[in-house]
Amino acid sequence: MRRRDLVLAGLAVGALGAAEALRPRRKMKLLKSGTVAQAIPEAFGLWEAHADELVSPEQAGRLARTLYSEIVGRTYVNAESGAGVMVLAAYGDTQSDLLQLHRPESCYPAVGFTLTSARSIALPLRPGVTLPAREVVATMEGRTENILYWTRMGETLPRTGGEQREARLQNAIQGVVPDGILLRCSMLGESEKSFSTLSAFVPELLRSVPKPQLPALIGTNLAKSIG
Repeated sequence: MRRRDLVLAGLAVGALGAAEALRPRRKMKLLKSGTVAQAIPEAFGLWEAHADELVSPEQAGRLARTLYSEIVGRTYVNAESGAGVMVLAAYGDTQSDLLQLHRPESCYPAVGFTLTSARSIALPLRPGVTLPAREVVATMEGRTENILYWTRMGETLPRTGGEQREARLQNAIQGVVPDGILLRCSMLGESEKSFSTLSAFVPELLRSVPKPQLPALIGTNLAKSIG
């Protein structure tokens, strides 16, 4: 065999070995028991859930249904102020290259909305503890929806598509196939007032989640920090 052929064969074997090394082998599931619907309380404080229609990832395309193993949609109404917060939790027990969390920046335009703003934030949960999240404003035919959402992929909380891709790569290097969740809270109307309400709603919601199931929503370390 010629020297050139030996070199090419060696490179091929090396590439195959690298691909095999990056193949995920171990599942990471932070939803240890029960369901997301059971983890998220239907009532807490002055808030109580009511059935309502949401703009959900399922409406954004035929393939979106395959992205999740559980989708929970509720509208919470405040008994004192009458304010309504729409909550959607989309959980997938496997988050791989072919199975990715579906972000509002993608699914809202897919159903006809125009995004007027989108930014990353650090949402305070308690003094010194913040949740990496996103604020998005989407409009369509006189309807303004103000969205506060976050995503968890394994133990990471990626705020952007780039961070999500990096998290997938790191999981692949470590041989891990993680579960993941996208949790979206939104309100209709004026943005400043809506985001003020949402910034208070989310910490109260998370404090009401049973401690064993809280890591499934925000990761183990953050769950311990607010527990």
